[in-house]
Amino acid sequence: MPAPAATNPAPRMKQYRERLRAAGLRPIQLWVPDTRAPGFAAECRRQSAVLAQDTAEADAAAFIEAAGAWSE
Repeated sequence: MPAPAATNPAPRMKQYRERLRAAGLRPIQLWVPDTRAPGFAAECRRQSAVLAQDTAEADAAAFIEAAGAWSE
């Protein structure tokens, strides 16, 4: 026996997706790192330390700082 329409979100989601597609959008799936995974924070610290030693990263950071200092 199918669930009543009021409790079944599938038809609403289908209509929602159809409206988005009609508006010219398409769905994508995006995978991101799991911040709850063991070792995630340690890996962030490791990568940050590597970047801190990279001269190209220092140049990029200086460029970003200079670009952000624009006055109008």
